[in-house]
Amino acid sequence: MKVSARNAFTGKIVDIKKGTTTAHVVIEVNGLTFTASITNESVDDLGLKVGGAASAIIKSSDVIVAVE
Repeated sequence: MKVSARNAFTGKIVDIKKGTTTAHVVIEVNGLTFTASITNESVDDLGLKVGGAASAIIKSSDVIVAVE
């Protein structure tokens, strides 16, 4: 698979919480977690399962950083 985004992090799915139409998929990469909101249909189509491998691919025009 080719994608234009350069920020791809491969890890393990540690949680999937399905809602009415949208699911939150949590991927752990080297102790960090990434959460993606995708449709329930996409979870099913991709065959996502807790414990399975997946990549978090980040493509954004803005990243906001805050310090407390």
